[in-house]
Amino acid sequence: MARLNLLEETRFEKLPVSVFDNPNAASLSVAHRIANLIKKKQEQNEMAVLGLATGATPIAVYAELVRLHKEEGLSFKNVITFNLDEYYPMLPTAAQSYVTFMNENLFDHIDIDRKNVNIPDGTLSLEEIPAFCLEYEKKIGQLGGLDIQILGIGRTGHIGFNEPGSAPNSGTRLVTLDDLTRRDAARDFGGKSFVPTKAITMGIGTIFKAREIILMAWNRKKASIIKKAVEGEISSEVPATYLQLSDNVEFILDKEAASDLTRFNTPWLVKDCVWDERLTRKAVIWLANTLKKPVLKLTEDDFNNNGMAQLAVEKGPVYNININIFNKLQHTITGWPGGKPNADDSQRPERAEPAKKRVIIFSPHPDDDVISMGGTFIRLVDQQHDVHVAYQTSGNTAVWDDDALRFVEFSIDFAEKMGLGQEALQEKYDNMRKFISQKRPNQIDTPEIQTVKGLIRKGEAIAGARYCGLQDDHIHFMALPFYETGKNQKNPVTSKDIELTIELLQKVKPQQVFAAGDFEDPHGTHIVCFNIILAALTELRKTESWAQDCWLWMYRGAWLEFETYEIEMAVPLSPQELEKKKYAIFKHQSQKDRAVFPGDDAREFWQRAEDRNRETAKAYDELGLAEYEAMEAFVRWKF
Repeated sequence: MARLNLLEETRFEKLPVSVFDNPNAASLSVAHRIANLIKKKQEQNEMAVLGLATGATPIAVYAELVRLHKEEGLSFKNVITFNLDEYYPMLPTAAQSYVTFMNENLFDHIDIDRKNVNIPDGTLSLEEIPAFCLEYEKKIGQLGGLDIQILGIGRTGHIGFNEPGSAPNSGTRLVTLDDLTRRDAARDFGGKSFVPTKAITMGIGTIFKAREIILMAWNRKKASIIKKAVEGEISSEVPATYLQLSDNVEFILDKEAASDLTRFNTPWLVKDCVWDERLTRKAVIWLANTLKKPVLKLTEDDFNNNGMAQLAVEKGPVYNININIFNKLQHTITGWPGGKPNADDSQRPERAEPAKKRVIIFSPHPDDDVISMGGTFIRLVDQQHDVHVAYQTSGNTAVWDDDALRFVEFSIDFAEKMGLGQEALQEKYDNMRKFISQKRPNQIDTPEIQTVKGLIRKGEAIAGARYCGLQDDHIHFMALPFYETGKNQKNPVTSKDIELTIELLQKVKPQQVFAAGDFEDPHGTHIVCFNIILAALTELRKTESWAQDCWLWMYRGAWLEFETYEIEMAVPLSPQELEKKKYAIFKHQSQKDRAVFPGDDAREFWQRAEDRNRETAKAYDELGLAEYEAMEAFVRWKF
């Protein structure tokens, strides 16, 4: 019976999928499968032929293989490896090369014979590549094919660098990279313009010949493409869908990457559900959006014809369900984000008391506060709450080099006009200009340049916070140590990051904290900063009563909004308030027109924020609630 239930639950899935609680558990499982294969081959006195992938996805797999080698004696003497791909052109010594990646994450730490390591050569001439690719294929074939091939998946649906349009029988070859793939790689290269336009990759046909294929994917960013790969029609537009044709494939996912699959996203379509408040709200909103009807116009037939008959029977009548959900949504809307004084707060998102709250808005980068919640920021100040803003990092990697030079040039001219000494400043400037003229992609800036870029963003943050109504003594720059590496790869969080956050929290003793809960941030800074705040508040809640009464609200930024069913506080903005928020974002001139790391969205940050806030208001309006110009949305963290 359990088997039948599982088949029913996964009936939309066209290939085997295993879902783990988190990436680490999934990675350990894959690593041990590889280790077991190696041991089995050792017992048979045979070579294990592995197809390996690069990128963030397999790093924990390689870390566990290294641990198994160092702590449990797993030998790689009988292992031959073939990597999926390499950028072209690419020197093997470059920081972004997959040779460097594999050495740093695996090969330098195990006992593999380097003659058994095969990685596409990014230094070949164009004329040499066809012969090299044929030889790569031939070598794999002479060894009897790959025993196991591990894969990641790009947001274009590429496997290896087989971009949309790739043929299912394609072999190893030179390919042109999709623009989205290059945008995703931009941060590793210090900008998209430095990302190679081509790569050498194993073909889909090569991958198919492996006796075992494991595709791994972690986090919410991969959820939409995983749904297409697993449940969609086979198409050259999503090359990973070709894996549906293989009898030897398995997708290994964490819960976040699997979250758009039908059995997780709309489970009422494939199984009986436990209808708690959250799932009921999600289902009713989904039904209203699917049928393009307001919540209060949904009928019993609508429920019955769309997989929700069980809900209608258990919680009905349907109109009562609709009324309940409508009221819940209505109660999330408030013009008083700090709580409405002297009001019944039993149906409001925030407490009425204390009427004037101490508030800290934590901003991971120097502009997240105004981009993500600029309207609410201004509203809190206007309603006379004691508002502080804390910029957790300097954001100094996201400033253009010529902007840094321009500001120093201004300082030199200012010093000259004012009759101040400028020789030392001129020397610093000359050194900066020389360094920048010879700077390699993603090369770490000198301390002087880092300082200038940090000061640029600090000045912009001050201007934005002042525009929102804050006094200077309520503006805090934390410069958390984990961030201050001068490079895109940041240090691990330490106790110092948490201690600095605890110190600020103890100083202000807020009743309200706002923090970035936008974990779709492609650079990872948001979730790191959020976890630091969470660790600090969790520690303080053990001993300090004010911390136990402090509510933590999450906002989202330029990347993705909360789903409507998740929103617990929606702050409406008038056209004038939306315009004022936009002006606050304009204070961040270094991020305007063209940001250094814009992600895969070509719009400017102010445009993203404006559109997103309007879309949130429209979503409420289409469900039958009041029509507003724009809305900022928040979810409360439950300790």
